[in-house]
Amino acid sequence: MALVPMRLLLDHAAENSYGIPAYNVNNMEQIQAIMQAAHELDSPVILQASRGARKYAGESFLRHLILAAVETYPHIPIAMHQDHGNSPATCYSAMSHGFTSVMMDGSLEADAKTPASFEYNVEVTRKVVDVAHAIGVSVEGELGCLGSLETGMGDKEDGHGAEGVLSHDQLLTDPDEAVAFVEQTQVDALAVAIGTSHGAYKFTRKPTGEILAISRIEEIHRRLPNTHLVMHGSSSVPEDLLAIINQNGGQIPETYGVPVEEIQKGIKCGVRKVNIDTDNRLAITAAVREALMSNPKEFDPRHFLKPSIVYMQKVCGDRYKQFESAGQGSKIKQVSLDDFAAKYAKGELKAISKQAVKA
Repeated sequence: MALVPMRLLLDHAAENSYGIPAYNVNNMEQIQAIMQAAHELDSPVILQASRGARKYAGESFLRHLILAAVETYPHIPIAMHQDHGNSPATCYSAMSHGFTSVMMDGSLEADAKTPASFEYNVEVTRKVVDVAHAIGVSVEGELGCLGSLETGMGDKEDGHGAEGVLSHDQLLTDPDEAVAFVEQTQVDALAVAIGTSHGAYKFTRKPTGEILAISRIEEIHRRLPNTHLVMHGSSSVPEDLLAIINQNGGQIPETYGVPVEEIQKGIKCGVRKVNIDTDNRLAITAAVREALMSNPKEFDPRHFLKPSIVYMQKVCGDRYKQFESAGQGSKIKQVSLDDFAAKYAKGELKAISKQAVKA
């Protein structure tokens, strides 16, 4: 199976009421861990790369690592997704390098730190959709800014994220605006702001409704039942990994992530893509620290890279099972980018809100 449009995977997830974890990748070991877990559990896969990852790994290296995954696991449907594209140019570049899905994050201006107007967001996202859909590539948009409802601070990770204090309105996606945004842009998926953020330090306490607004997802899904919703910043920050890190020289203070049960509530309310990066970083860091501390004389990188794959594979496998994407991979039939381009051209995949359906 070749790389497939992300829309193919999200449509299947919606039809069968499950979610798909989308894992950020930077290197070979991460891709191996993700794919080994997917192979073992028969899950579809979304491999995503940020602008920072593309710069770190190099365009050709990253592309060929993902193509190697396709070649090694031809039975697994894989989408290659650009995470947080800051401008149409970034998204066009990703498409030219073989990405089958792109995120145009117009919630921020091209500097990737200044909150943008609704009008700007619609304009740049629509530009990307027009180009992407013409060649069958899927598009994710974002409305609202990632950040903390506890502190009001914006979220910044890997060079992307709002800076400074944001208003409550900026930190929560407005359902009315969500309807207008989807209808005007025709995005395939919509990332919503509900109080999640990137990194390990999401919450100072176990999150409840006032700082993690899962209810906002429910309202948006009610208005846009046919739009695939996306949760960003959805690592759960496992306590056992934090303990291993700190027992082996780490200094990560007490922190809380997004509980798996809250993500599962989101999946029941239309979330089809769940972005996870920090949990995998923690797994790798725990394995590396533990391996190095266990044998200080060891200098072969494989000594700590092999266990990093094992630890990360467990995290990925847990999420495939918890989001119920396990067992779904072999049920998805190959559909090419050209096939999807034809569907878009015929209007078969047009996004319509609940109000529009009633009208």
